[in-house]
This record gives sequence, structure tokens and C-alpha cells, in this order.
Amino acid sequence: MNTFEILLPHYDFSERHAIIIRGQASDILDAVAAFRVQNDPLVRQIIRLRELPGRLMKRLSAPPLDLEDFTLLARTGHTLAYGLVGAFWHADYGLRSIPSPDAFMAVRQGDLCKLVLGFTVAPISESRCRLITETRVLCLGDKARQRFTPYWFLIRPVSGLLRRRMLWNIRRVVEQQS
Repeated sequence: MNTFEILLPHYDFSERHAIIIRGQASDILDAVAAFRVQNDPLVRQIIRLRELPGRLMKRLSAPPLDLEDFTLLARTGHTLAYGLVGAFWHADYGLRSIPSPDAFMAVRQGDLCKLVLGFTVAPISESRCRLITETRVLCLGDKARQRFTPYWFLIRPVSGLLRRRMLWNIRRVVEQQS
């Protein structure tokens, strides 16, 4: 059973993107773990734009959302998985503190969504791998689903662009190191 099937076997929304990278699985996963929004000017601007209403309304004062805000849920030789729990349609994302994988798994109700952002490296030759990113979102109730659905359809194209930019940046970093 893969990591996703353990962490979030049922979900309401998902997206998946992939890229081929010249490099080894461990180097690729290290580059994923080191990725930060600040690494990419376009991604940084998109996050700033998403967060602008929250900042103007003084509901968001934390630094821009980044991978370090996610909880590391699992790392294997070929997989990294991160999680968030929140009301993502809120200006401040409605994030809940999730200090551990067990805490993530324990969240089962509320006007919230659980999100798993995963990266899987699939070797395709001795020197090349496919890096796949998959995002899954589970709405924990009807109210959360009603609120998240329009938000998802609004942000989905931008979310896809962010994921593809992440993959391109990770490929650039890994291939420059080889």
C-alpha cells in the first residue's frame, strides 16, 4: 500500500503532476524537502496575491505560506508526504496546529479539510527518475465541502501552475548539482 493510501485513502479533490529529472531518488527528495516559495519569484508573487486580502484585513500576519508550514507526515526512500489541516477558503487558511503525523491522522471532524501534498520518485533508468506530485484534499463534512468546492475551482489552475513550477525548480536544482 502506498503512502497516500495510508494517509488519505479517501478524498474529495486531487491533482497530480510529474516531471522527468536526471538524478538519483535521494537527491531529488532532498531538493523537494529544501524547496521554498522564496526560491521562485513567480510562485512567491502568486502566494502574496492569494494572501493579500488577509493581510489587508489584518487577519494574516505570518510569513507567506511555505512548505515548512506543512507537517512532515512520511519520508521513505522514494516518497515525501506533507499535511495541512485547515479551512483553506479563509483569508488566513484557517490552519490548525498539527504537530505530528498521529495528530494529522486523529483529525476526523469539523468545518475543516485535510490536505496531503506528496512527492514520489519513480526510477525510470539508472540516471533518470520521474518525480510525481499529488495533492489530495478531504473535506471533513458537508459544510466544509460546500465552502471548499468553489475555492478549489478558483485556485485549481493556479495550484497546478505552482506545482509545475515547483517541479521545474526541483529539476533545475538537482540537474545543476549532477
